[in-house]
Amino acid sequence: MYAGELLFLLIALLGRHIVNINATLVAQAVVFLILAWVTMKFVWPPLINALDERTQKIADGLAAAEKGKAELAVVNKQVEQTLVQAREQGQQRVAEAEKRAQVAAEEIKRNAQSEAARIVTQAQAQAEQQFVAARQALRNEVAELAVKGAEQILRREIDSKAHAALLQQLKTEL
Repeated sequence: MYAGELLFLLIALLGRHIVNINATLVAQAVVFLILAWVTMKFVWPPLINALDERTQKIADGLAAAEKGKAELAVVNKQVEQTLVQAREQGQQRVAEAEKRAQVAAEEIKRNAQSEAARIVTQAQAQAEQQFVAARQALRNEVAELAVKGAEQILRREIDSKAHAALLQQLKTEL
């Protein structure tokens, strides 16, 4: 029964004077003390143990949560440091790549300039050789013409006017 119903029943019984108040009061006190002793002996310890276990679990959970927060903060800091290092390494690699590209470009430029200088030198050497060959060919022709002119002079008997005319003709041919 509910406590309210018991109280109502008690008031109803007292109102009729059917129950002796002294005996009822003593009996109720004895029952209450027995109930309190049974409760304290058998019911209360498991409840206290359950509450203590629950309190311990909650405390352990809160401690684990705090520990997790601390670990998360440490890990976040490590992640930030790693990201900063990765960015710095990336920037260094980009800078190194740019340097290598500049060095390669300079090397290619120097190679191209040296190749151009070599080609120009080779072309000048060929032109010089052709010039020398043309000069030699011209000398050979001049020599042949001189020999022909001398031959013609020697074949004919020539006076000084004919000789001058022949030399003039030889000059024009040269």
